[in-house]
Amino acid sequence: MKIKTGDKVMVITGKYKGTVGEVTKAFPKEHKVIVEGVNVYKKAMKPNQANPDGGMVDIQLPIDVSNVMAYDSKAKKASRIGYTLEKGKKVRVYKKTGAKLK
Repeated sequence: MKIKTGDKVMVITGKYKGTVGEVTKAFPKEHKVIVEGVNVYKKAMKPNQANPDGGMVDIQLPIDVSNVMAYDSKAKKASRIGYTLEKGKKVRVYKKTGAKLK
């Protein structure tokens, strides 16, 4: 899985198509990621010590990694990710522009 936590991604299919956000959590074994502001649902929570009032809480659910692409902020385009060797180390690069990912 080439998408990692902290990457900027663009959603390419589904209800949130075109939305750009940051990956807050990645689940490589399940091939899913949680993207900030995408796939947000409300859940009713009972009162507990952490949340004494209870009520409705926003929860971000994971989406499949095949539904997102890495987003190049400088080029303002979504791009696939490739690898190049630099001083014997693998470096992730955008395939459209050739720029390095952070």
